[in-house]
Amino acid sequence: MKKSIVICAGLCVALAFTGCKSSESAYKKAYERSKAAEAAATVETQPQTQAPVVTPLTPAPAAQTQVVSSADNVNVRTESLQVVSGSGLKNYSVVVGSFSVKANAEGLQRTLKSAGYDAQIAYNASRNMYRVIASTFADKGSAVSSRDSLRDRYPDAWLLFNK
Repeated sequence: MKKSIVICAGLCVALAFTGCKSSESAYKKAYERSKAAEAAATVETQPQTQAPVVTPLTPAPAAQTQVVSSADNVNVRTESLQVVSGSGLKNYSVVVGSFSVKANAEGLQRTLKSAGYDAQIAYNASRNMYRVIASTFADKGSAVSSRDSLRDRYPDAWLLFNK
């Protein structure tokens, strides 16, 4: 009895799958309709091609050239700082390290001082970060050259403008 039920169920499933088969001609008709629609769309969207208009190039002598120093193009971050340890900050400073723990900042400050830099520590209260400053300058050009020389040893050195 069980065998006959299983065999009947299998035959019903086999008939159900073979009876609803799509014909090849239906796929062919759908393909031809989509190709025709695509061809009509490309005819409508193709712009009318015209010859490009070319104006003659006349050379003009350079009357004046403006040389921009590389210091003008350097990114500077602006923050409000309070000096924690050091002699005081000028407008532009070269930051070589940022720490959330003051003891870490003091360790880098000692290393910089032993290398001959007037290292200082400043605190940014809004970010809760201690910035270790290797050098500080009144003008941006001097700060950029100092940062470039420090990048040999501290590749992540960056410029800071104190508000």
